[in-house]
Amino acid sequence: MIRTEQLCKRYGSFVAVDALNLHVHPGEIYGFLGPNGAGKTTTLMMLLGVIRPTSGRVEVLGQPFDGTSFALRRRMGVVAEDAWQYDEMTAYEYLAFFARLYRVAKPGPAIQSLLERTELWERRQVLVSGYSRGMRQKLNLCRALLHDPELLILDEPVSGLDPNGIRQVRALLVEENRRGRTILISSHILSEIEQTAHRVGIIAGGRLLAEDSVAGLRARLGEGQRIEVEFQQPPGNLRQQLERLPFVQKVEEFPLNRWLVTTPTGADQRPELARFLAGQGVLVVGMRTLERSLEDAFVTITDAAVRAWAEK
Repeated sequence: MIRTEQLCKRYGSFVAVDALNLHVHPGEIYGFLGPNGAGKTTTLMMLLGVIRPTSGRVEVLGQPFDGTSFALRRRMGVVAEDAWQYDEMTAYEYLAFFARLYRVAKPGPAIQSLLERTELWERRQVLVSGYSRGMRQKLNLCRALLHDPELLILDEPVSGLDPNGIRQVRALLVEENRRGRTILISSHILSEIEQTAHRVGIIAGGRLLAEDSVAGLRARLGEGQRIEVEFQQPPGNLRQQLERLPFVQKVEEFPLNRWLVTTPTGADQRPELARFLAGQGVLVVGMRTLERSLEDAFVTITDAAVRAWAEK
């Protein structure tokens, strides 16, 4: 659906994107992540044909793309982080205008459905200038979906949304993906990527550092099981006793008598830990395993890259 081959963008001696090989499969939600200045926006602008690459190749929907083909553009929907809108139009007029541009036949039902799904229908006759940032972002998504595109490219699609709006947009994107739509999402809100993306690509310094499922990225951390234990009142020497156990790698203390015990990857060590604590007469209020988050993987992978570059 999207493929880049050795994609590069240079500005003088500065390399913004360096030999990027990106592959977004048909029918998947792909999360594109990176710290500020990593090259995400430059990559998206090249994918959309807004800026030309210095070298390399871009394919969209199975065809070479430089932004000039309206036939290909019509098969794509785009939401930019700070998209400009026509403030003097109502929301309904705004969508009707784009429906004409994209030659949508009988757009009325599609406009109503999208505005209802984003809870904007009751304010369809309000000028866009009267919309909040979150409402504008949802209107942008309606506009991107209006012409029934095969591919969605979204830059910070939940920026400015409250928790309810984020849930609405998440549900909408998951539903559209189930209908067969391919979605590329660039976002700083890692929890949203973690809940929706099938695969994730992490870029830093213009280079693609990792590309995998969320579970696969977690596995790359190479650290053991993390067990959160809540005590009623732990004895003063308990940490030293735990750290001497052969199956314990690390013990961390947190407020409200919550401790985090890290054990090696492999067997579940909770039964062994529970037996030890019971033998010490320690009252355990709760015990659970904490899964590594996408944020953990993101920080670990990008930090490792920065350290490697610094050592060159």
